[in-house]
Amino acid sequence: MENISERPLHDQLDHATALLERLARAFDTAVARAATLCSRGGRLDPGLLDQHQGMAYELALADAELLAASTLLAQGGNAAPLDVALGLAFVAEAIPAIVERLERVHIAADLDSSVLHALAADPDLRRLRRDASAPDILARLGAAVAEADGDVGAVALDEATILAQDAFRRFAATKVAPLAQEIHRQDLTVPEALLAPLREMGVFGLAVPEEYGGQAPPEGGNTPMMIAVTEALSEASLAAAGSLITRPEILARALLAGGTEAQKQRFLPAIAAGDPLCAIAITEPDAGSDVAALSLRAIPTEGGWLLNGAKTWCTFAGKAGLLMVVARTDPDRSLGHRGLSLFLVEKPGYEGHDFVYEQPAGGKLTGRAIPTVGYRGMHSYDLAFDGFFVADENLVGGKAGLGKGFYLTMTGMTGGRIQTAGRALGVMKAALTAAIRYTADRKVFAAPLAAFPLTRIKIATMAARFAACRQLAYKVARDLDRGAGRMEASLVKLFACRSAETLTREALQLHGGMGYAEETPVSRYWVDARVLSIFEGAEETLALKVIARSLLEDALAAVPGGAKNT
Repeated sequence: MENISERPLHDQLDHATALLERLARAFDTAVARAATLCSRGGRLDPGLLDQHQGMAYELALADAELLAASTLLAQGGNAAPLDVALGLAFVAEAIPAIVERLERVHIAADLDSSVLHALAADPDLRRLRRDASAPDILARLGAAVAEADGDVGAVALDEATILAQDAFRRFAATKVAPLAQEIHRQDLTVPEALLAPLREMGVFGLAVPEEYGGQAPPEGGNTPMMIAVTEALSEASLAAAGSLITRPEILARALLAGGTEAQKQRFLPAIAAGDPLCAIAITEPDAGSDVAALSLRAIPTEGGWLLNGAKTWCTFAGKAGLLMVVARTDPDRSLGHRGLSLFLVEKPGYEGHDFVYEQPAGGKLTGRAIPTVGYRGMHSYDLAFDGFFVADENLVGGKAGLGKGFYLTMTGMTGGRIQTAGRALGVMKAALTAAIRYTADRKVFAAPLAAFPLTRIKIATMAARFAACRQLAYKVARDLDRGAGRMEASLVKLFACRSAETLTREALQLHGGMGYAEETPVSRYWVDARVLSIFEGAEETLALKVIARSLLEDALAAVPGGAKNT
């Protein structure tokens, strides 16, 4: 990686840092103005926030890009030269993109945009783009990325995590990858040939503390290991391997946050062992990502509760023997999320795409797999509960858990969202590697496709975005283990999943016609990546209801007399 640009990397880093600091101040000004427009009496007003959704959405996306860029620059010159150069390439193009987003906010908020215009016209930004992301620089970077076979974005990991990552990479390459295309094209269920060895490797217990039979340390967890394992498995197959961890991750975190000790003792060791497998039943046909609007009823009865209603997009519900179900235990709909509770529903596991489970007393649970363009192997189900009995002992938290279902679900979803970022990393890495290898082999106009500058530019751009996502995901993972980073988990999920769509699209494009053929794995990467921005919280919901809301509330709290909503 010598002579990538005319100006030394440390000079570029200094200029990029100064530019980003100015941009961050402009961002803070825009957030403060948006907070004023979306508040009454020093408190955020949901109705006003909804009126300004376009502005809030741009702020959320700009926040994601800003955090990714600042995370890359925080490495300084400590990373490998190729990674430093890729980071600068990303930052050089992220700054004008963020400026454009903030310009839209400034227009909507009637703010003076002279600061943004000055930044966009700054000679230092022009020099940074010339030295870090000009076409000839990117072409040389792309050649270096290809030479490294896409091995970019290195992060510091402890020895245990490195060993686990290596073990799961080998398993993914030798066991998962050979089955991935058949599972996808034939719409099969994840076979025991994969599940059994994954149970032995402890994959289902990554979020379960050691005292309950899992792999996580007693305090703080080990989120970087979970991401490393997820990334390795998802590189071979998102649906047949990488997503198996999500459901036990969500359920384990929810149980640890609010379950009784008896529930933890009973269920966590089983979850860690992968027997039974888990599924999460949150979404409803008329509610989508609006958890507070859920309506599946839980009606008190002798010894427990009767569930009545429907759920949808419940992934792995057929094979699973344990469902985490969010239900309305208080019929007063005006309570919103305060009327929700969490139940652990036990059922037999079923193969195939549909099932009917009838209880001896007459309760019934029916499931039907939803046909999808991708993400095949686990299958997402429509579920119908008809007088389905759940014992009192399966109400998470017991009586103390009544009305806390929303909070416990959100606690669980924090883990699910950062884990989904790990899944996006795996899919991106698979697509990047496939693009590098195909373009090296494919000849057009009497030369390998990889020999052309535009191909190399595309590969460099893909690699820079992947490296940015990787650095950000592991940073947030470390923050989570320190008790911080909950909002950032949504932010990195938003950023990485959007990036996976872009990157897999480019990888498919570089394959030409073969990329559109089902027999080519890159076509699977593309359709699988598309779901990432939808599940575990649709990107619009995360942007508006989590990220932008948090930004605006923090801005109001910083103003004398202002206060966060509760």
